[in-house]
Amino acid sequence: MNSALATGQAVETSRIFARTDGDDLTRLSGAPGSTHAVPEALINGMFSYLLGVDLPGQGTNYLKQETEFLGDAAYGEELTARVEITRLRPDKHLVDLETTCRSENGRLIARGRALVLARDVAGAWG
Repeated sequence: MNSALATGQAVETSRIFARTDGDDLTRLSGAPGSTHAVPEALINGMFSYLLGVDLPGQGTNYLKQETEFLGDAAYGEELTARVEITRLRPDKHLVDLETTCRSENGRLIARGRALVLARDVAGAWG
């Protein structure tokens, strides 16, 4: 992200996961898979993508993430993940963000927060 970071700034991404995505995760991780619901790790991966690519962007380091999963997400439905800056701590280069994931009909699938270190983001503190 090229512009200065600001409280309230947010980005979103949407994705439709297929059962094969869950199968691939199971094969790679060795963890038991789900045949009916998108694995939580894939949903958290959408948050990671947004934080590392869009907001704050390249050079971001994850320090903490808390996610509460409120319901299952079915394979084949569009999911939208969103991250929004809730607090900036420029003296420590920390960014607090709210994270949410909703189904295509607006149902809240997951909510939480992330704390990231953004000192490597050029121009982030404008």
